[in-house]
Amino acid sequence: MSAGDWKDFYQAAVQGHLSLVQHHMAEGVNPDYQHPEVMRSALVASLIEGHLEVARFLLEQGADPNLVSYMDGLTPLEAVMTKGHLEFAPVLRQFGARELVRPIWARWLKAWQVG
Repeated sequence: MSAGDWKDFYQAAVQGHLSLVQHHMAEGVNPDYQHPEVMRSALVASLIEGHLEVARFLLEQGADPNLVSYMDGLTPLEAVMTKGHLEFAPVLRQFGARELVRPIWARWLKAWQVG
């Protein structure tokens, strides 16, 4: 069990508070954990909010560059493409991010999603 607080860590990632993210990582918080109440990785959340410095730190600390976020079904690479942070795509690829091959029916399923 870690001494870090995952919810505080996640909120710091969303808000772009790098020093607080660093603190919780030092305390043992798993950057790839997706809490059942939140259902999104800190990496995807930081990318969606445009906190690229936080995202880079998470990647440097071993966050999975291909982990699909439960809430929205996005990989980190898809998150930057969706939100227009295209300048960060090469950084993700440097850390091993790759295009996720989805079955053709997934495109139609997405069209039916509400939200």
